[in-house]
Amino acid sequence: MTGRLTSLSRSVADMSVIVTGAASGMGRATAHLFADEGARVVIADLGAERVRRVEDEIAEVHGRDRVVGLAIDVTDSEAPQTLARLARDRFGGIDAVINNAGISHPARLDAPDDEFEPIWDRTVAVNLTAQMRMMRACLGDLRASVHGGRIVNIASTESVVATASLSAYAATKAAVTGMTRAAAVELGPSGITVNAICPGPIDTAMTAAIPTETKQLYAKRRVALRRYGDPEEVAHMTLNLCLPASRFVTGATICVDGGLTIRHT
Repeated sequence: MTGRLTSLSRSVADMSVIVTGAASGMGRATAHLFADEGARVVIADLGAERVRRVEDEIAEVHGRDRVVGLAIDVTDSEAPQTLARLARDRFGGIDAVINNAGISHPARLDAPDDEFEPIWDRTVAVNLTAQMRMMRACLGDLRASVHGGRIVNIASTESVVATASLSAYAATKAAVTGMTRAAAVELGPSGITVNAICPGPIDTAMTAAIPTETKQLYAKRRVALRRYGDPEEVAHMTLNLCLPASRFVTGATICVDGGLTIRHT
């Protein structure tokens, strides 16, 4: 007997994917992984040089026809439409949107207004409003996708547990999970799936300033696997949610945290 016994594909080959926050960390790993698996990737982030570096990395391996980068601020109200047009012009449409761009800046609730409120406003703009706008800008293409439209919103375990002085970050990440569920219900009839990933402690630029010894102590105390995660480990979950075979998974919030949120002792 020869041939497959199953019918659902585990390939993202020839899908067109937009990844925000793609110049470093989880976004960069996600862009690389999708390209490695045959997708065409639009990478977006702040800083032309940073974006160009990742674009060149992918192009060197997969060719210029598989990747395009754009330095852009996702909080610009026109940015989502600009990215959507770029994907249409270069790749003919959009099959998946990975809302990865995010920031985390500490601010205590009792900080002066002129310190706290700018951080709150910027965090909401980047972590929440920009994700909503990206989803809205790409809906027509996602509905038309022959692969089945996919949206993956990157949240955080800070939506489940919390750290002092990160109220803006925790609030926006919790809001992302709620927005994801609502969007999944609304877009379900169109066949578009919408899911959220909550990364735990991951070795990225956001955690680079934490001393290695401090990370190790934290991981041993809080993480079931006793270590920080690698950005690629999050990227693989993101890709899994975009597979044609994952078409019945929607409205889910999946923790990729090494067991942080389930560990009690």
